[in-house]
Amino acid sequence: MRLNKNKLPRLEGQRLIIRHLEPNEAGLMTRFRTENRYYLEPWEPKRNPDFFTESFWQINLRLSLRNFREGSSINLCLLTLGEDELLGVCNYTSIVRGTFQSCHLGYAMAEKHQGKGLMYEALQMTNRYMFDQLGLHRIMAGYLPHNDRSGRLLQKLGFEKEGYAKEYLKINGHWEDHVLTSLINPNDG
Repeated sequence: MRLNKNKLPRLEGQRLIIRHLEPNEAGLMTRFRTENRYYLEPWEPKRNPDFFTESFWQINLRLSLRNFREGSSINLCLLTLGEDELLGVCNYTSIVRGTFQSCHLGYAMAEKHQGKGLMYEALQMTNRYMFDQLGLHRIMAGYLPHNDRSGRLLQKLGFEKEGYAKEYLKINGHWEDHVLTSLINPNDG
């Protein structure tokens, strides 16, 4: 199954809207990244100061749209029902077709919206989209061993632990171990 290159996904939940931001909405992403800069710092790669500017996000959102059209990634934003605040992000990257039919999942939630079940609600919808609409077989996600909240979220979503990778990703300037998990499409047998 191929991506419809002209139709960006728009998913509606009871408490949020999930969609790709347009380049002219770069301010929403800039605000999210600036407000959560220090909260997300221990869980993400070191960021260049430009990462927190609107001009960076205008360019990045254009590139993200191109990557969507090429079928290599889908970067989605969790928005309030009024679509005036960005609550979090979930990115499906390194989409590989052929005999693999898989991708990697990454996500981040605003500090003030932690613990409300919003990411769980969002990932239920977006994982289903990746399986049902895009026909993927496997979604892979890794998390830092001390990130209990992320581990519980993935487990609740049905992800299973597959391994432990030493010095897997460079997070906040340091090579960090990760627990590796995956979710298999239950309808692709």
